[in-house]
Amino acid sequence: MTEKKYVLAIDQGTTSSRAILFDHSGDIVSLGQREHRQIFPKAGWVEHDPVEIWQNVRACVADALQKAETNRHEIAAVGITNQRETVVVWDKNTGEPVYNAIVWQDTRTSKIIRDLAGDEGMSKYRDICGLDLSVYYSGPEITWILDNVEGAREKAEAGDLLFGNTDCWVLWNLTGGVNGGVHKTDVTNASRTMLMDIRTLQWREDVCADFGIPMSMLPEICSSSEIYGYGRKNGLLVDTPIAGILGDQQAATFGQACFEKGMVKNTYGTGCFVIMNTGEEPVFSRNGLLTTVCYKIGDNKPVYALEGSIAVAGSLVQWIRDNLGLISDSKEIETLARTVDDNGGVYFVPAFSGLFAPYWKDDARGAIVGLTRYNTKAHIARAVEESTAFQSREVFDAMVADSGVDLKELRVDGGMTNDELLMQFQADQVGVPIVRPKVMETTALGAAYAAGIAVGFWDGEQDVIDNWSEGKRWEPAGDKDEVERQYRLWKKAVTRTFDWVDDDVKQD
Repeated sequence: MTEKKYVLAIDQGTTSSRAILFDHSGDIVSLGQREHRQIFPKAGWVEHDPVEIWQNVRACVADALQKAETNRHEIAAVGITNQRETVVVWDKNTGEPVYNAIVWQDTRTSKIIRDLAGDEGMSKYRDICGLDLSVYYSGPEITWILDNVEGAREKAEAGDLLFGNTDCWVLWNLTGGVNGGVHKTDVTNASRTMLMDIRTLQWREDVCADFGIPMSMLPEICSSSEIYGYGRKNGLLVDTPIAGILGDQQAATFGQACFEKGMVKNTYGTGCFVIMNTGEEPVFSRNGLLTTVCYKIGDNKPVYALEGSIAVAGSLVQWIRDNLGLISDSKEIETLARTVDDNGGVYFVPAFSGLFAPYWKDDARGAIVGLTRYNTKAHIARAVEESTAFQSREVFDAMVADSGVDLKELRVDGGMTNDELLMQFQADQVGVPIVRPKVMETTALGAAYAAGIAVGFWDGEQDVIDNWSEGKRWEPAGDKDEVERQYRLWKKAVTRTFDWVDDDVKQD
């Protein structure tokens, strides 16, 4: 029998899909990656093509196996991690999506959430699901599809439609699609729909009824580490166990070995996502954070987290590149920002999809403030860099207030952590060391660990801890008075974005 040498992680992200092979030490063996289109039909609408995503996933798996000169016989298990809250609704009989995937950044459901809130307000379901009503989550997006796609509601009520975040879509196709595909998700993804009871980890029929979502659409909720099914007969992963699922930010938390209560990680990607492990009891925020499931390993008790979600971080650099043409490559942002000593009084609040944590204002819009004739594109670049750190600090402050635990260090990952200027500025703003691990692909690694633990490739969390090692550290070095002055002005700038969207703006 061929020795099992690797675990494969499928990372279905917001801008691309990847397949990464890891060995027992948690090191990368090979990687395949394919970008998919970002579709913007209207202002505030963001969509992906689910068929393109699935085709890219298959191509990525093939690329990773080919580069490693291996095959399924050497793979112990497959883990899936995914962009959370991005909704796919498809016909279980044909395998065809009824509409494009609605992405977590999309704002079209603002009227739906206001109608749901009624007189009880946006916190109507918080005690049930840990979340305030927001355009961010899956539930309102499902409602929009059923209400706006011709024939969708009738098909859903007849039991012909399935819903899932992209983890479900990938799992269903991997395990056979219309020929016996498995329709399951894990607790971390289910906790981002607004439809799951955060304590019982079960779908709430009453909440689904409020949203107008038939229960027959919903996947079975499972742990984050168990065998859900096996690769289908006509694919590269035939008979390989699919054994781990974690939403991308929970996967990064797992890959960063944040297993102790009070440990915090921040992923700097399309957005920024800060997660604090709060242990085996959910903590309900008083400061604009959301309560989520961090992970659940097999039959063990679930571990919960506080999370602060920031919609725009790396995507702001892309916007500066693609929409304004100030740089030609994302890596140039740091070089341009370093040509000036400070931001020249410029602050950039990227509320393109409204403001997420800790404000949750979907009627906010982006603003650049503090401009004078003195300023150049370098000052704007500097403001772009600093906005990510300022937004992250606001979330950290809220976490400390909610948990009563002072930060000791911040573990970071994601592509933006290669930006030395940003990381040093972040350390200055939060006042604690910033630590980046040796293996930076923590999202895919977390999913791999969850899958590997389920099949015995790794023994458990201790193997994850033993494999984790520090790669780079940034210590706070900024003048405290200057740091606080900058932060005060940032918070002032944020208030300038409030309440921008009204009936006149909607017409634009």
